[in-house]
Amino acid sequence: MNRLTSFTLGFLTAIGGFLDIGDIVANSLVGARFGMSLAWVIPVGVIGVCLFSEMAGRVTAVSGRPVFDLVRERLGARAGLANLLASSAITLLVFAAEIGGVALALELASSVHYLLWVPVVGFLVWAVIWRLPFERMERTYGLLGLAMVVFAVALWRLGPDWGALWHDALSPAPPSGEDWPTWWYYAIAVFGAAMSPYAVVFFSSGGVEERWSARDLTLQRLNVFFGFPLGGLLALSLMAGAAVLLHPAGIQVDHLSQATLPVVVSLGKVGLVIAIVGFFACTFGAALEAGLATGYGVAQYFGWSWGKSVRPVQAARFHTLLLATVLAGTAIVLTTLDPVKVTEYAIVLSAAALPLTYLPIFIVANDRGYLGDRVNSRFTNIVATVYLFLVLLVAAATLPLMLWTKAGQ
Repeated sequence: MNRLTSFTLGFLTAIGGFLDIGDIVANSLVGARFGMSLAWVIPVGVIGVCLFSEMAGRVTAVSGRPVFDLVRERLGARAGLANLLASSAITLLVFAAEIGGVALALELASSVHYLLWVPVVGFLVWAVIWRLPFERMERTYGLLGLAMVVFAVALWRLGPDWGALWHDALSPAPPSGEDWPTWWYYAIAVFGAAMSPYAVVFFSSGGVEERWSARDLTLQRLNVFFGFPLGGLLALSLMAGAAVLLHPAGIQVDHLSQATLPVVVSLGKVGLVIAIVGFFACTFGAALEAGLATGYGVAQYFGWSWGKSVRPVQAARFHTLLLATVLAGTAIVLTTLDPVKVTEYAIVLSAAALPLTYLPIFIVANDRGYLGDRVNSRFTNIVATVYLFLVLLVAAATLPLMLWTKAGQ
């Protein structure tokens, strides 16, 4: 039974990594603005995150330690600190945006302004992190997040011209009226969202929470190679629904409610209710991921006792840090910064920081001192090298494109 329920770790990681508040709006925005011309970015991102998550999960399963614990040991304190500072700052922004995203989902359900929900959401996130066992947490929000399948059903009910969608998806170029720099800027945003560093930190640390060992390698690979592609397919459904319904009408997406339009038009109120449940589960699950990832990273770097399975009195610094993270994230949202914009900036900035996360994983996954004969295969290393070159290219292009396009304006 433990093997069966731990399979939901991949669901929770993928749902949070691919369908947080920024992804929901960004994929809908891209579909509405660019049609399916950027659809190719999602499978490229899925392959990349599967590749490096499998490495991180394998390192955890074989060594019994999270990959970023080994990064500091293998690469030294300075390299580990650079990774920690970059990932923690970006993950805190994402965490704040997810709290705002949950509040926006509750506003959609209740018509009560989202800022009034923010303190409630912050308390609920802290309560779940503090009290709910890890496996129950992943099972609940990972499976509830599957309500986002409603967007795939809505796409089918809209009856699109599938041939035209395929043609657009296989025509990677900006549509009429859009320029190349802006198109590439949004390509980087979608790619950065797909390869979110915090999702890999959470997945690796979650393996330790579930006590993976070398005999669980098949399980962790199933988590990766089923959960992440499923998240990618749901993200494509969001983009395609917007491309079918909103792009021809010239409707732009800048709010969560507009992302539900394909569902409302094709499935009515029942579909809307299911979509709101999906939004809540995804954003709440992503908030849990991002909050825990921040605590995991800092605790692992400094060698503190950590984990939801460890009694709070034995991991006091870890739980104090989690509480401080919740308070900081809640405070950021209460400044009235737009949660959607915060997440969009966070995912673009995370693209700039991708090498700091994925290069260390690659190095550790090739270290026989930790993995013995379970190190990367030659094929894995070839594909990973291509992706490392790609993330370096993305990192170099991110800030110039952000400035050139005024963040996609």
